Amino acid sequence: MTLPSQLNTFLFGIYPYICLTVLLLGSLIRFDREPYSWKSDSSQTLHKGELRLGSNLFHYGVLVVILGHFVGFLMPEPLVMWLMSPTQHQLMAMVIGGIAGAIALVGATVLIHRRLAFRRIRGNSRKWDITIIVMLWLQLALGVLTVPFSAQNMSGEHFEVLVQYVQGVVLFHGNNAVLLQGMPWVYQVHILLGFTIFLVSPFTRMVHIWSGVGSLAYLVRPYQLVRKRGGSVN
Repeated sequence: MTLPSQLNTFLFGIYPYICLTVLLLGSLIRFDREPYSWKSDSSQTLHKGELRLGSNLFHYGVLVVILGHFVGFLMPEPLVMWLMSPTQHQLMAMVIGGIAGAIALVGATVLIHRRLAFRRIRGNSRKWDITIIVMLWLQLALGVLTVPFSAQNMSGEHFEVLVQYVQGVVLFHGNNAVLLQGMPWVYQVHILLGFTIFLVSPFTRMVHIWSGVGSLAYLVRPYQLVRKRGGSVN
């Protein structure tokens, strides 16, 4: 999809940094000013039906998708080229991402049905609760839809352009947006919706993702000292 030059520059060159800035600063401000709102707002006490199935499928699938995006798009290009060809890189992303995305999509579908079909849950849901899960569903659907688009060109050309674009955003490359000019619409919309999810996350239950990242600190923190009443330390 070819967009006017100025619009393309804003959407893919400026908008991503707006979204990432709001994600970081908004999350910090919310943690400081509204720490008791920093939670996932579980609805398990209202109705347990479909929660375990939908939540497990969604979270496990999304974790693989996120990890795959980090490894696939941020791994240094010389290392990737040493390990595999562009075609193999694209094929691996299609297979792993497609399967994990489909699993997460099924889980998101179950969670949306659960939130809308059961009156108690729907009545206790905020508008953002429904909006964010629908946005995630659409993002997963777009991600799965990229697989047949990618299969039409197995040279790895489009995938390598996407890798360059993502790395360009991370490394603050100038005029990075031009890379996506003329790319198939599904990739462009997938990227825009992804950044939009970053933009709104600090204002929704999605903010609790930071807690999952922060829990990694438990792997390297010092051992906890537990004192008995006698005064000895274990």
